[in-house]
Amino acid sequence: PRADVVTGIIKANIPSRIAFQVASKIDSRVILDAPGADRLVGKGDMLYLPPGSAQLVRAQGALISDEEIQHVVDRCAAQGDPQFEAEIHDTLDGDGDGDDDEISEADEEMLEKCLEVVLQEKKASTSLLQRRLRLGYTRAARMMDILEMRGIIGPGDGAKPREILVDLSAEYE
Repeated sequence: PRADVVTGIIKANIPSRIAFQVASKIDSRVILDAPGADRLVGKGDMLYLPPGSAQLVRAQGALISDEEIQHVVDRCAAQGDPQFEAEIHDTLDGDGDGDDDEISEADEEMLEKCLEVVLQEKKASTSLLQRRLRLGYTRAARMMDILEMRGIIGPGDGAKPREILVDLSAEYE
């Protein structure tokens, strides 16, 4: 565990904690805010911190092997065939109605603004659209994907701006 992942917000919202054997006292402190998990023997040996308590409780959890888990999964799967909603099944099979490919009027208007930015800056990148048009990453990336799909810009090449494939200056003069 890393301290930047297990943040104070996470710890505040999850009042109880369990730690299995860890490699160092630092890892134990990240999880439990106390040492001790580094001295556990493994195989289900754990420390439990109940909600509202500062006292660690040593406990023994069940050790379940991968083979045992697979046996339970196989047994459950043998109980009957899965039943999916038709809409989910169509989506999984790729027989959906294709709404994902349709572009809304709002997206078309935003594409016009994106083209203006690309023309002004003579380069195209997701981060440029995010900064200039105050878009979130997802929407800016979608705009870039649509521009690429329409053949206006080239494919992404890492962190470099994308190549502009068409001369846009004639349309906007």
